[in-house]
Amino acid sequence: MGFSGKSQILESVFSEGPDKVSAMTTTSPQGRTELLRPDGSPVRVLVVDDELSITELLSMALRYEGWQIRSAGDGQGALQTARDFRPDAVVLDMMLPDMDGLAVLGRLRRELPDVPVLFLTAKDAVEDRVAGLTAGGDDYVTKPFSLEEVVARLRGLIRRSGAADRRSDSVLVVGDLTLDEDSHEVARGGDSIHLTATEFELLRFLMRNPRRVLSKAQILDRVWSYDFGGQANVVELYISYLRRKIDAGREPMIHTRRGAGYLIKPAVS
Repeated sequence: MGFSGKSQILESVFSEGPDKVSAMTTTSPQGRTELLRPDGSPVRVLVVDDELSITELLSMALRYEGWQIRSAGDGQGALQTARDFRPDAVVLDMMLPDMDGLAVLGRLRRELPDVPVLFLTAKDAVEDRVAGLTAGGDDYVTKPFSLEEVVARLRGLIRRSGAADRRSDSVLVVGDLTLDEDSHEVARGGDSIHLTATEFELLRFLMRNPRRVLSKAQILDRVWSYDFGGQANVVELYISYLRRKIDAGREPMIHTRRGAGYLIKPAVS
């Protein structure tokens, strides 16, 4: 059961009780704006529910957004995972086997005071929704819920919390590397880097597609605007120029995927 680039309806039926997911629908979010952390890495979301079917379905939908997902089935697992994973947002069921969602929220707030929390509540549990918001929860959805709604509410919470990248559109950032499209200034770790016009265009194309493998054909079309015919090795040449300037003496950011192309991603610290 997966998502494609075309709109489709995803239906999953669960019969364990009125507070479980009975049906869900979603339409693939075509043209969505990608949310990234300030270092260019994917947004992180922790999903907490004791029903494996729910965590798997939510995780699948959120991974489709390009986000990193971890899940937990109880309160203790949620707290331990939050310590290790450092999520940018949490989807938290109010009813867990070892403690309720409010207790988990209270302990989460001590270690991650600013992380937004989206509660999952039973449809008729008005008191749960009020208690969750009063205790510091940021939003809630009721079961059964729409995957589209969960994604939309999370995107709003993440944007408002400041966890997602809110830099000017003219500045691209991947790890400790920055590129200003207006001033044509490039720096890594605060050190200015001088690039030729072609090197700048190549780096800009890579940084606009962080963690994505770009083929030689794609790079030729975007950076040189035409096919060099048998001279595709010009891409290899300019990648080597960039590596000397960007990666020299540092952990590498520009990587080769043999037979596929090139990508840029934050250096492993």
